[in-house]
Amino acid sequence: MNRKAHWEKIYQSRSPEQLAWHQTAPQLSLEMVADAALPYSAALIDVGGGASTLVDHLLEQGYLDVTVLDIAGSGLAAAQARLGARAADVTWIEADILQVALPQRFLLWHDRAVFHFLSTAADQERYITAVRAALKPGGHVIIATFAEDGPQRCSDLDVVRYTPEQVCAVFGAGFHLVRSQCKTHVTPWESNQQYLFCHFHRHNISS
Repeated sequence: MNRKAHWEKIYQSRSPEQLAWHQTAPQLSLEMVADAALPYSAALIDVGGGASTLVDHLLEQGYLDVTVLDIAGSGLAAAQARLGARAADVTWIEADILQVALPQRFLLWHDRAVFHFLSTAADQERYITAVRAALKPGGHVIIATFAEDGPQRCSDLDVVRYTPEQVCAVFGAGFHLVRSQCKTHVTPWESNQQYLFCHFHRHNISS
């Protein structure tokens, strides 16, 4: 499957407000960002952010170094159009997280859209390698996946469902689970999806 073509088609076929994962206010993500207690100058990246409104809220709260990465340029364009002039305050990266090389500069990595679509051990390993390459020791990871009682498919793709223990096993040594919480997400067509949010702290030594 051509991942980029698939996600471009998803974004071009409906408005951001009609996407299954749309949130007006990503409250739990914002709570976990606040729990990290980072300075407003810290570098933050939203992986698979696309048209998500998380970037709007981070800018409103005063964060000065926010990057949004997505494989679909159409998703990024929707977010840029929504932000207007404020889009110039954000770094936008159109890339596949499994292929892009990011500098190790981020103190917070957020993902509510990518990890549960990685169904093979090889892709999961590439993802963790990307996290380790981009996140500074002492940094934080906030990752949301479908929970063990969540949907089995999303956006015409199979997904992997997780317990906190399973997410910890994939991340492996060097990451401490600070908090995990299940959250019911209500889709635009009012069906319920069970998500699992995990907040990890990376050990201060490189690992």
